Amino acid sequence: MASGIAWRIMKPLGLSAEQTRTVLTTVVYYFFLPAMVLDVLWTAQIGLHSLQYTALAVISILFGMACFWIIGTFFNFEHRRLGALILAAAFPNVTYLGLPVLEQTFGSWARSVVIQLDLFAISPLLFTLGIVIVRHYGKDTLNSRQSAWTSLNAPPFWAAGLAVALNLNGLVSPGWLSGTLKLLSTAVVPLMLFSLGLALNWQSMKIRNIPYILPVILVKMLLLPLFALFLVDHLVLPNDHKAAAVLDLAMPSMVLGIVLCDRYQLDGALYAMAVTVTTALSLVTLPFWYQILMARF
Repeated sequence: MASGIAWRIMKPLGLSAEQTRTVLTTVVYYFFLPAMVLDVLWTAQIGLHSLQYTALAVISILFGMACFWIIGTFFNFEHRRLGALILAAAFPNVTYLGLPVLEQTFGSWARSVVIQLDLFAISPLLFTLGIVIVRHYGKDTLNSRQSAWTSLNAPPFWAAGLAVALNLNGLVSPGWLSGTLKLLSTAVVPLMLFSLGLALNWQSMKIRNIPYILPVILVKMLLLPLFALFLVDHLVLPNDHKAAAVLDLAMPSMVLGIVLCDRYQLDGALYAMAVTVTTALSLVTLPFWYQILMARF
């Protein structure tokens, strides 16, 4: 992440952070991440656990959306700001930051938790209900409006569908393919962290926006993880999986929301500030939630 921040400042060969991040995230999303998804889900335990991860993530995010909608409506936030901040307060950075954090904290098995939370719950919710929200509060300037479901037609979801089919049919990956997928998977974590550093824009920090960011911090970093911690007690999962899932939902705001804000003319600068602030605060809040989870589970 620090290297990505340094790149944003120095701009080697004149390449801006936005140019570099666009290329890297595209390569990860369309090539390296599908390889990891196929590698992990092919051998993962898929079944009741997966449904519980989906329920935990969807209900928690809906809770976060509702909390911030109430706050924003009460304080009469402008629509462009309210739409952007509902996304910032509700959707965590489960993959780009959650994957490396959980893998280093719990071990390689946590990859399965992250991928199932993302592909079975968070991304489908973002590309359906999330897009409905940004369309409502923003402005769609394209002449031909695409269905929200179109965003789910992407390589990570294809890889997930293929992996689930192979997994449920008991097919075993040949050694050469398994080795290739694992090799490609190793590129995901460093590229994700580097891209996250590129996305942190300190120039977006404006003192006048602090009153809008404070409720995001309250909902995203405190209320949503607390609600997830309450909810996970009602699920039948191993304790370490419960801890990993809640910690993943405690991640800072999702970087991808910046793209949606730009696309639908929401307040992208305010969203970028929310991402930067919550990511910086996560250096304190994630260890805090980890200690809580270890004491509880």
